[in-house]
Amino acid sequence: MRNRIKELRSKMKVTQATLAKAIGVAQNTLSYWEQGKYEADNYSLQKIADYFGVSVDYILGRDDITHSNILYEQYGILPIERKKIPMLGEIACGQPIFADEDRESYTEAGTNIKADFCLKAKGDSMINARILDGDIVFIKKQPIVNNGEIAAVIIGDEATLKRVYYYPETEKLILNPENPKYEPLVYVGAELEQIRILGKAIAFQSDVR
Repeated sequence: MRNRIKELRSKMKVTQATLAKAIGVAQNTLSYWEQGKYEADNYSLQKIADYFGVSVDYILGRDDITHSNILYEQYGILPIERKKIPMLGEIACGQPIFADEDRESYTEAGTNIKADFCLKAKGDSMINARILDGDIVFIKKQPIVNNGEIAAVIIGDEATLKRVYYYPETEKLILNPENPKYEPLVYVGAELEQIRILGKAIAFQSDVR
């Protein structure tokens, strides 16, 4: 491990002080790791791997293949900082569907995406918001959103993605689609007891079509 960290720092022209600051440890701690006096914890290993754009297996010497970002020295391409966000299953862009939570899956996104989890959109009810079938929607967990914001909403045991409008004075919740062929979903009074907002949609990731 220590040889791989030194090798990466050398190739990327990164000092111990710079790397230590980036991964949130003291410089002498990083020095001890490189000297082999102590072993880095799994969290720190992942941070180092993410910083250099390689796998943890490469850091540990189990894999000799690095990511293309290691060619920074030759091509001047900086690695993109990324993180893993839990994928909780599918969410309906149409009629609500069963909220299938698959906590074993993750999606990589840039560190600028401040999301707690993500869901795969299914259906076409949000196409005018540019959210298409198969897109990954990133959600910031919060129980309340402002009127007009797009949110992931649980209705009983089912989930949907809609633009939310709530009127407390009349105890009315309207979940608006972004496709004129779908009618809004309207809930009033005691019906609101089955509704729970998972969080606000803050970004989406779409494949080239």
